[in-house]
Amino acid sequence: MPDKVVVGNRLKAYRRAKGVSRDMAAAEIGISSSALGMYEQGSRTPRDEIKIEIASYYGHTVQEIFFT
Repeated sequence: MPDKVVVGNRLKAYRRAKGVSRDMAAAEIGISSSALGMYEQGSRTPRDEIKIEIASYYGHTVQEIFFT
């Protein structure tokens, strides 16, 4: 599994490429903005069911985002 910071930077890049704020992305994923912020900073790793929601929202697979 890649470093949490690498995954976090990837999440942030996907969100910025989609052109949405952290608040908007979090609301659409169904998590708090602070949780998304912690995932983007690499200080927390989402539960598996949240990984699926995040991957679906950004149009990537869980594998692409969290394991490559």
